[in-house]
Amino acid sequence: MKGRATVFAIGALVAATLAACAVGPNYRRPDLDVPAGYEYLPKDAADTINTAWWKQFGDPVMDGLIAEALANNKSVKQAAANVQQAAAALTDTKSQFYPQVGYDGSGARERVSAADALPRQSASRTFSSYSVIASASWEIDLWGRIRRQTESAQANLLATDEGRRGVILSLVAQVATNYLNLRALDEQLEVSKKTLGTYDESLKLFQLQFKYGMASQMTVAQAQSQYQTAAAQIPAIEQQIVATENALCILLGRNPGRIARGKAVADLTLPATPEGLPSQLLERRPDVMQAEQQLISANAQIGAAKALYFPTISLTGALGSTSSDLSDLMKNPTRIWNYGGSLVGPIFTGGAVTAQVRQAEAGQQAALYGYEQTVQSAFADVENALVGQQKTVEKLAAQKGLVAALADYSRLARLQYNAGYVPFSTVLQADQQLFPAQLTLAQYRADVFSAAVSIYQALGGGWVTIAEGMTVSASARPTDGGSSAPPGPTQ
Repeated sequence: MKGRATVFAIGALVAATLAACAVGPNYRRPDLDVPAGYEYLPKDAADTINTAWWKQFGDPVMDGLIAEALANNKSVKQAAANVQQAAAALTDTKSQFYPQVGYDGSGARERVSAADALPRQSASRTFSSYSVIASASWEIDLWGRIRRQTESAQANLLATDEGRRGVILSLVAQVATNYLNLRALDEQLEVSKKTLGTYDESLKLFQLQFKYGMASQMTVAQAQSQYQTAAAQIPAIEQQIVATENALCILLGRNPGRIARGKAVADLTLPATPEGLPSQLLERRPDVMQAEQQLISANAQIGAAKALYFPTISLTGALGSTSSDLSDLMKNPTRIWNYGGSLVGPIFTGGAVTAQVRQAEAGQQAALYGYEQTVQSAFADVENALVGQQKTVEKLAAQKGLVAALADYSRLARLQYNAGYVPFSTVLQADQQLFPAQLTLAQYRADVFSAAVSIYQALGGGWVTIAEGMTVSASARPTDGGSSAPPGPTQ
């Protein structure tokens, strides 16, 4: 009867555990001031947020570089390893839900002193002892401490995984932007070499004219300065090209080296601007979702800390055999067993538990402010990217007009100089304005495409999942940290 009563008591405690409310606040997403829409979102925005947007550029070389980066980038691999680490931590925390079963075996040969020997041991004070015991213990999570810790560990795992997705989002954008900058530098180098060739022809002509007294030494010096100005640009651009190639190689997981080229910037297709609402950003941006999971984790830690005010209830049991003769160890008369329970709780801790609760509450507040700031920053990123694209397109149009006007200015100045109406300084002045304007035009042309990249990066979306599927570690990524979780806290 006593055994049945014990079983019933244990069953009642288990039922109470599963039905009890865990102490501490349950998580509820904070109320956020979400804008109704984006001010600079164009009316012709398309639903392209869930597609591999980089393929819209129409450059197979760029597509290949992004695929290579997703497969080999070291930061992505490091982030995946961090997820594995967080998943193992979750499994470790969840293990406390289940009984902990162990075993203990021992054997010893002993001799006691004559003073300590019992009367029946007087003949021989040397004896052997052997034991084999299986033990089990189980902490009953009556106050939800383990459940809150598991909730926190689960949120940490999800936050780490969102951090990994954020690395993927940033990686795709960085590869695309660096490749566009590389192609812009290629165009600038081409413009510089072409301009240098033109200046070289002029310099040789003036040197020949000076030799025969048809041009002054000042004209030759002016032509020489014009030539050297263009020549100085070439090594600077070549240096930037190498640095950009090396940066791309690191993103690709390669050693520094050369990067293949595809289409010129002028031949690329500008991706459509994706549509979206600010409220959708909360579920699209990995950094926003990561910040929310960190808030969930911090919120759960409050409950785990408050549970320390209450006693810890544990059940223990053991079953085994003990004998002085190894051959008799498993016989019935040598069997031993015990079961029992313990209740341990704080009475006076010098404020330690209260301090842990306050620490957890302060951590939750810090995580809340961090989440709110991340959301606001995300809204600002989208608006900045949208206005950036709009204004960059306007700058490009204006720069094209400027280059066309300066080209006419240079052509007319040279015609008037050849006709003897103006000095060569007029030609020099026109060329000195045209050359840097052409270099700026090449950069603005790439900036328009980079602005489109920034919009997709700022909005996040389903394209991150597409990119995620292209990573080597995607198939091995854990989702729940191991075995299924026990029931969560009752709301």
